[in-house]
Amino acid sequence: MKSILIALLEPTELIQNEEAAGNFGNRLALMEEFKTLPFSAVWNKYCLDKGAPVGPAWLEEIKEYEQDVQYKRG
Repeated sequence: MKSILIALLEPTELIQNEEAAGNFGNRLALMEEFKTLPFSAVWNKYCLDKGAPVGPAWLEEIKEYEQDVQYKRG
């Protein structure tokens, strides 16, 4: 879902236009600018709506799962 969100929000047409015009420097600059687009705010909202932890908070859930489930298997 996260990759789809990024692809939908990325202004691909601008990159394609610069590439078609032979402006590869501009294309590279645009690609660098797009790396900082605020897709994470949209992703965080999606996670909150679905009841999933936001940001690095999911790491704590993984740690709890490992302690509660995985370590008991071994």
